[in-house]
Amino acid sequence: MAEARQAAGFRRSLTSDGAEAEPGGPVLQEIYLSGLRSWKRHLSRFWNDFLTGVFPASPLSWLFLFSAIQLAWFLQLDPSLGLTEKIKELLPDWGGQHHRLRGLLAAALFASCLWGALIFTLHVALRLLLSYHGWLLEPHGAMSSPTKTWLALVRIFSGRHPMLFSYQRSLPRQPVPSVQDTVRKYLESVRPVLSDEDFDWTAGLAQEFLRLQASLLQWYLRLKSWWASNYVSDWWEEFVYLRSRNSLMVNSNYYMMDFLYVTPTPVQAARAGNAVHALLLYRHRLNRQEILPTLLMGMRPLCSAQYERIFNTTRIPGVQKDHIRHLQDSRHVAVFHRGRFFRVGTHSQSGLLSPRALEQQFQRILDDPSPACPHEEHLAALTAAPRDMWAQVRRSLESQAEDALEAVEGAAFFVSLDSEPAGLTREDPAASLDAYAHALLAGNGHDRWYDKSFTLIVFSNGKLGLSVEHSWADCPTSGHMWEFTLATECFQLGYSVDGHCKGPPDPSLPQPQRLHWDLPDKIHRSISLALRAAKTLSGDIDCHVFPFSHFGKSFIRRCHLSSNSFLQVALQLAHFRDRGRFCLTYESTMTRLFLEGRTETVRPCTREACLFVRAMADKEKTVGDPQCLALFRLAVDKHQALLKAAMSGQGVDRHLFALYIVSQFLHRQSPFLDQVHSEQWQLATSQIPVQQTHLFDVHNYPDYVSSGGGFGPVDDHGYGVSYIFMGDDAITFHISSKKSSAKTDSHRLGQHIEDALLDVASLFQEGQRLKRGRRGLGQEDSGSRCGSLPCHTRGSGAPMPSTNV
Repeated sequence: MAEARQAAGFRRSLTSDGAEAEPGGPVLQEIYLSGLRSWKRHLSRFWNDFLTGVFPASPLSWLFLFSAIQLAWFLQLDPSLGLTEKIKELLPDWGGQHHRLRGLLAAALFASCLWGALIFTLHVALRLLLSYHGWLLEPHGAMSSPTKTWLALVRIFSGRHPMLFSYQRSLPRQPVPSVQDTVRKYLESVRPVLSDEDFDWTAGLAQEFLRLQASLLQWYLRLKSWWASNYVSDWWEEFVYLRSRNSLMVNSNYYMMDFLYVTPTPVQAARAGNAVHALLLYRHRLNRQEILPTLLMGMRPLCSAQYERIFNTTRIPGVQKDHIRHLQDSRHVAVFHRGRFFRVGTHSQSGLLSPRALEQQFQRILDDPSPACPHEEHLAALTAAPRDMWAQVRRSLESQAEDALEAVEGAAFFVSLDSEPAGLTREDPAASLDAYAHALLAGNGHDRWYDKSFTLIVFSNGKLGLSVEHSWADCPTSGHMWEFTLATECFQLGYSVDGHCKGPPDPSLPQPQRLHWDLPDKIHRSISLALRAAKTLSGDIDCHVFPFSHFGKSFIRRCHLSSNSFLQVALQLAHFRDRGRFCLTYESTMTRLFLEGRTETVRPCTREACLFVRAMADKEKTVGDPQCLALFRLAVDKHQALLKAAMSGQGVDRHLFALYIVSQFLHRQSPFLDQVHSEQWQLATSQIPVQQTHLFDVHNYPDYVSSGGGFGPVDDHGYGVSYIFMGDDAITFHISSKKSSAKTDSHRLGQHIEDALLDVASLFQEGQRLKRGRRGLGQEDSGSRCGSLPCHTRGSGAPMPSTNV
């Protein structure tokens, strides 16, 4: 998602402002520190690691084994083959009266050793099994005999009732690809966007790199992959995110929307109360590891490491490098309303506050008539400023307003009670969705604390949204939390007939604590500069959101194609029609099949996709044209192959990134790696995951569908495009670009996407009627594409649906 812009700009963060911004220390020292950080994380999770580390066994299995050994001794059998007696001889002699105690202790030690050996064997076997990726490369719907055997063995060795982190010790490490394969794949990916002359020059640089530098850099990467948990993820977090000096707003954060069609209650404080309560319920389940680990395709566990820093986490600015501060617990949230900051406790002596009690606290804030102090209203604009500037100002805040700053940075998360409504409206559905997206992505430039792991945004009409800082985790993790929150606050907690949270209020609760900022005069100018820059950036962002309802996942499934690959190839066609040329395209996919894996880049602008797009240039031939259909299937198959290779650790960009970092540590300049990391991604795309929690019954309640989320453009003259499949028959697109660019227009690209999807669908017999009958959302005018959308607000007397959660 937003990582693409950070990835494109990380090289500048290494080379700007002189040598101080460059990686410091020799490469072996950095590799050693990477491993040390990995081991420190393991030690900090010791107790959870013990509970999950014995998985698929359990602590009770040790008791069973010990009891079985004692029973064997009672029957005068020796399952240890004399080892228990040897252990007993090594124990101190405490006298005759303790002879039986020595026997029990020796049996316990033998049982522990045997139990540990069995667990180690299970871990090794499961890790070897999870290293198999043949199932990922097989055609969809087909399963070979080796894969069936593998799946049966995984189920046998996986145990029952896993906890969130149960599989962490069994996950394989991310492999370091062959450098020759990576360079070959890279050259193949840039061939469609380079002239013959430029390609020959790039290929020459690549051959020189392979001959002179690749083997040494690769050796260091292999050493790191053996020593650290992951050969690339910690460097990715540091150099792509934490060393970036750009503003977090638009450049790094991304947003998530509420239900598209439904607002469960129009009462702002009630919606905030239920949402905050649901989020803290999620945190409680997270701490107890009651959240089930995610299984890809229902059989392959994914790494859960990113869940550890969802809550109680803040990105602290530094002059050269930020750092992530994570607290073990926090019993309050920080709230922003009309330029004022509040601290709201979330727990009493009896535990988590009820939704009604939280609503009461939020309503007290909404009813508070006190004005904001001078410059307090715009203080949060500093978190949208360049990181080095904010770091210097924050030092003054630490000395002048330490308590208030700690209340915000030490909160479980940040809550913004906005004074304006948002969401889909009947009067102007297209413009209202665009404004909703813009409010979540950038707001007013001073009403979000962008350093927090996420900000919960509650609009005056009860609509919700989420603004997420990107460095601590990727979208699927925050998306899982968001799905749980929406399902829990709407279906499980629910609302009374008058739109308030259920249950009685608690008048004994103390008033929310108003935070007071003693702002020195020298900070006032910094706030004004930060606010001006934030408003300029916010005003330059063009957001466009439109639901496409002609067809969705079910139609693509009937075409026997991957839904994601179908859309990616269609996006190539739409972008070509918009700009008249091909460009490097960034698609993010996950590498969580491996321990501490994060993301990899798929490059959808392939030779096969370009051939299809050029064939579609003649619109008279597109409807049912067999040649175009054959080229489209080839492009989809190629994209699927690239996607699966990236997921299985055989991608291009993370390997080249890690090679570049090693070259910087060694002070060995590589013209080839410099060329690779000077590229601009003018089209960045991402699919928003949906229904990860299986809490939504979309078929029975089709209005309760998520409208997804989006991110800012990666390039100043490019687009950011995200999409989400809403149920089986609709897709929502989120498009962003810069208004200052004469080359881009989000609404224009949206129209091209709609046309491209219908043109691609017309290649199939079933899809030809879709192009002939543009109905519902499919009006020619892009401004009216949302004209027939339903919009519901559940207020007084509205019955709440029920479902199992």
